[in-house]
Amino acid sequence: MTDLDDASSVFASLRPRLFGIAYRMLSSSTESEDLVQDVWLRWQTTDRSKVLNPGAFLATTTTRLAINHLQSARVRRETYIGPWLPEPVDTSADPYLGAERGEALAFASLMLMEKLTAHERAAYVLREAFDYPYAQIADVLQSTEPAVRQLVSRAKKHMTGEKRTEVDPAAQKELLTTFLAAARTGDLAELERLLAADVASISDGNGAIRVARRPVLGPVRVAKFYSALSTWYWADVEISLVTTNGQTSAVLRRNGAVEGVMTVIASDQGIEQILWIANQDKIGAFAGHK
Repeated sequence: MTDLDDASSVFASLRPRLFGIAYRMLSSSTESEDLVQDVWLRWQTTDRSKVLNPGAFLATTTTRLAINHLQSARVRRETYIGPWLPEPVDTSADPYLGAERGEALAFASLMLMEKLTAHERAAYVLREAFDYPYAQIADVLQSTEPAVRQLVSRAKKHMTGEKRTEVDPAAQKELLTTFLAAARTGDLAELERLLAADVASISDGNGAIRVARRPVLGPVRVAKFYSALSTWYWADVEISLVTTNGQTSAVLRRNGAVEGVMTVIASDQGIEQILWIANQDKIGAFAGHK
């Protein structure tokens, strides 16, 4: 085996973890793939004889690149048309995306993490999803262990302070399918029954036609919105269920082409958020799902 073959083998074994770090940092499968490819190119040109721990080296490289990328991505998002939502990622094969556990992967978590600083987000991801020791996170972030503990503590306080306890996956799937059935028929009473008091329907289309550019808020308005859609939207739409970000989502197709990916975030109060992703740049990966 050549040195490059060996480098390739090492990288391939660590790739799921690197992608998992990048995705939790960027909330974009497409951008994470590009970033991991950049890490691979850097790994090829690194003097690997001096790298004592390839896993630590590659995780550090990935995290630092992700911090830089996230900061520039947030600037680019200022010109985004309408609400911005995370890009869904298929977790059917790898439910934790290379992590010790599925933390910082659900849509609700990714949306809350948007409010963290890039360094808070990195510290939270490495600690809560990948269980890195504080000392190692300090090395990655070129910081001190007490400072990293502060970053993680602030991030956890923010995440737990705003996050309601979500229902289990089976209940979430049931609520999604029941909601879709009511939306198709325009059953106003059933729609209202499913929705929490402070429900929000958020559509991400980046300016696409017929995609709401502002969130629809409150059970009455949301129910009326989906009831009105029933008169024209659903007739030719086929629905298939997939697992994204550890929960059930619906892929919506019209004439075989993917038109949207929809999911719900729910608590014991009902559906808290309806997320409808229609930006084609974010849903193209689901074209092959049936």
